[in-house]
Amino acid sequence: MLAAGGSRRLGRPKQLLTRGGETLAHRAARLAAQTSPRRLLVISGAFREEVEKALADLDGESVFNENWESGLAGSLRSAAAALADHDGPVLIVGCDQPALEGAHLAQLLAGAANTGCAATSHGGSPGIPAIVPVAMLREADALSGDRGLGARLRGLPQERVWMLRAAELEFDIDDEDDLRIAVDRGLIDA
Repeated sequence: MLAAGGSRRLGRPKQLLTRGGETLAHRAARLAAQTSPRRLLVISGAFREEVEKALADLDGESVFNENWESGLAGSLRSAAAALADHDGPVLIVGCDQPALEGAHLAQLLAGAANTGCAATSHGGSPGIPAIVPVAMLREADALSGDRGLGARLRGLPQERVWMLRAAELEFDIDDEDDLRIAVDRGLIDA
């Protein structure tokens, strides 16, 4: 679960926004934990202490991304290093999609069972949540910024990537306008 960002555009940690009294970081980690992973990694960064405190009751491993300012790619590199001895698929979940539900993750798992790889459609392009082979995660050194993984997934033949079409997951929280929309939709506590 990726929760390292600095939330610069929002001006406060989006990981700690709440839905139903539960922080988005806790919610995403809890939903990921419900998929029965071998290991649950939480990649923290800018708000490390606050995120770790919010997740204290969950059985996961905290991994600090000291290069959190480098975007999603830095978090994926941290995850790859922590999973150096892992040999299975990797579910990648962010914490800024307040509409994420366990059913979405179940659909991704089912889709990946057939193709080895599954991603969420964001305007027709693959994004997270996603399930990728660990070998792809290990290629994170070649990624940069926040869009590298999607580009790598787009480079695969279409039949190799099962796509989840869930329009509600195209919405994430980046700034105050997004936050207002999320509150209005009942996805974030007022």
